[in-house]
Amino acid sequence: MSQHIGPVRTCIGCRTRTLPSELLRVVAVDGSVVPDVHRRLPGRGAWLHFDLECLRNAERRRAFSRALRVQGALDVASLREHFERHGKQVPGQPRGQQETRKQVDPS
Repeated sequence: MSQHIGPVRTCIGCRTRTLPSELLRVVAVDGSVVPDVHRRLPGRGAWLHFDLECLRNAERRRAFSRALRVQGALDVASLREHFERHGKQVPGQPRGQQETRKQVDPS
């Protein structure tokens, strides 16, 4: 018997299924792929790990236009800039070994 843990999304870079909290939602706006950090932008979204390797794989496979259902190539410069500016992952480090945050009891 499997336990229901909530919705599952697929990273368009590595095709791994995981929880949405572990992925970044991206949308197409005026021919560019932009990060939807607050998950509120209108339109069809795609999901991507916060990892430059997944971004490279998605670009190589031309997954953005397919996942977002947009004709033609999309510019990913703003998304790449977001990854570099807010990078949570060191390139080449496996996703499972990310820095863990210690939870503090507020009481």
